[in-house]
Amino acid sequence: MATKKTLVVVLGPTAVGKTDVAIHLARQLGAEIISADSRQFYREIPIGTAAPTAQQLAIVPHHFIGNLSLGEDYNISRFEQEVLALLNQKFRKLDFMVMTGGSGLYIDAVCKGIDRLPDADPVLREKLQKEWEHQGIEVLQKKLQELDPEYYAGVDRQNPKRLMRAIEVCLQTGRKYSELRLNKTRERDFRILKIGLNLPREVLFARINQRAEKMLSNGWLTEAETVLPYRHVNALNTVGYKELFAFFDKKITLEEAITKIKVNTRRYAKRQLTWFRKDKAIHWFSPDDENEIFQFVKFTGSFCSNNEQKF
Repeated sequence: MATKKTLVVVLGPTAVGKTDVAIHLARQLGAEIISADSRQFYREIPIGTAAPTAQQLAIVPHHFIGNLSLGEDYNISRFEQEVLALLNQKFRKLDFMVMTGGSGLYIDAVCKGIDRLPDADPVLREKLQKEWEHQGIEVLQKKLQELDPEYYAGVDRQNPKRLMRAIEVCLQTGRKYSELRLNKTRERDFRILKIGLNLPREVLFARINQRAEKMLSNGWLTEAETVLPYRHVNALNTVGYKELFAFFDKKITLEEAITKIKVNTRRYAKRQLTWFRKDKAIHWFSPDDENEIFQFVKFTGSFCSNNEQKF
């Protein structure tokens, strides 16, 4: 077991500093980085997704950054398959790989696997679609909260397709989507070590506000205007772009849009933490403790053989 390979997962809320920690770890471990941020897959929106800069990407090899176009279909199952194939290839030469992101569903897919789910029922999907169009996203949110409060606590509640899919599965199977989707942890042939990053709430919220301002100064408004033709796709039905699109539609002022972005991003960060705190395999650190994190990973990855290591 001393030669078993290790996937180090660096996770945490948005703006906490995952990218810098992941790069530091990858350099020290001789590893490469896999992004588990479901929006950083799309090459057209690097500013609004806070994707690694060209300078950061040049430090260590990155995967699943800007590998898709907004017009392409993609799903969690495909991500799981592609990441496992990549890990199988990279672990032939490397002892460590680093995966980082704040998308809990995508992280879980790689670490635990996704069970087969029933195909969508066209009649049920049409019914939910009409309810959403006529009554708003709140009706979907309420349904899902009643059917599966665990999944509701962590899902992006502004994403109608995710809400509808979870509701469909609950109604079709009579079981919670959260239970069926990850009913049984798949055994992986590599170790998994999870590093969680967090900061005091006031510090994290200040970083979220500062990052929003920086993204705007870096040209986020122009980027958002460029992708307006794709506003219907899932990747853009999210915090940041929704508020900017409302500004373009003259429903709110730019100042109101910026305020909403900051408030909604803070709320999203709280939902991320709620999701991650359920996972007792996560070892929590401050993003400032890079050397301590490295020493912990180096020691733990060398001497423990659990699939998901707990201490």
